[in-house]
Amino acid sequence: MKHFFLVVVMSLFVTGTLHAQGIYAFKVNDINGNPVSLDQYKGKVVMIVNVASKCGLTKQYEGLEILYKKYKDKGFVILGFPCNQFMGQEPGTEAEILEFCTVNYGVTFPMFSKIEVNGDGTHALYQYLKKKLPGTGSKSDIEWNFAKFLIDRDGKPVERFNPRTKPEDTVQSIEKLL
Repeated sequence: MKHFFLVVVMSLFVTGTLHAQGIYAFKVNDINGNPVSLDQYKGKVVMIVNVASKCGLTKQYEGLEILYKKYKDKGFVILGFPCNQFMGQEPGTEAEILEFCTVNYGVTFPMFSKIEVNGDGTHALYQYLKKKLPGTGSKSDIEWNFAKFLIDRDGKPVERFNPRTKPEDTVQSIEKLL
């Protein structure tokens, strides 16, 4: 019984800590495989996007880069997370993904290693994001590539955008947080 009580108390502590730290509690790997703690983005407005190179929405890279360049000096950053879960639309290696984004869209915002955003292998960051902002459907699953999560300066998810929402259509929400 004591062991059960200890497990419950520790679970509440960990859950409370994650809630208090928001996205800053998570570690991810950058596109080169280096570990990155998201706490390096403390105090910034962050947009987290699952991306893909062979998707009908891939052209959103251009709009995301425009947003990043326009607002980065005001404390805004975009974090791109490649995902191959939607019809295999991100089949390349991390090096191929980085080259594609840089050459074709001039991407300069931070890119990260491929992750899963749905299913049993869902990365802990996306488990957290979907729990905080479950979306509009009957499930909290990410609908497709280029779903966007807007995070406030305290690391808390505040808005979720449908994949078809163009980056330029998020400007009002971003400006409110800046």
